[in-house]
Amino acid sequence: MAAATGLTIDDFERLPDDVARNHELVDGELVEVSGNNPQHNLLRCLLVRLLGIYAEERQLGLVVDEQEYDFDGNAHGPDVTFLSAAKRPLLNMKLRVQRFVPDLAIEIVSPNDTVENLVNKAHRYRKCGVHEVWIFNIESREVYLYSENRRAILDETDEFRPETIPGFSMRIGDLFDRY
Repeated sequence: MAAATGLTIDDFERLPDDVARNHELVDGELVEVSGNNPQHNLLRCLLVRLLGIYAEERQLGLVVDEQEYDFDGNAHGPDVTFLSAAKRPLLNMKLRVQRFVPDLAIEIVSPNDTVENLVNKAHRYRKCGVHEVWIFNIESREVYLYSENRRAILDETDEFRPETIPGFSMRIGDLFDRY
């Protein structure tokens, strides 16, 4: 449900935290995003922890969760993002919405999400320059991949192997089975 219309990224940036929290800016409208259940949150935390440690140890970049970025005037905060070492200097610690896009975006289907809405986000992310987008669907135990080199639906026997984090690999089922 829309809470405000005609907003820009700068308007969104100036909103009080309690108003902006749990909202994204989509086509000028402040749109509420669904709350997450523990299964969603635990998978997000696991991905941040595994990818973050791996990327940090190899000085590949930075992994963050729920960070909002400017996707062509829309503010979205993917569940997990990766910024390459080259993009890390662009991170402005004083801004809510970063004025660049990450190299990798991961979305996890929440109980109130639809796969269709997340696929639409994935297409927006890609159009704005995100190298690859992964959508994890806990319920179906599938992962949807959208990248410059590949578009695929993967199941639990396949590998989660982001191109933007070279060398990282984990069986998708093992990620789903952790919690």
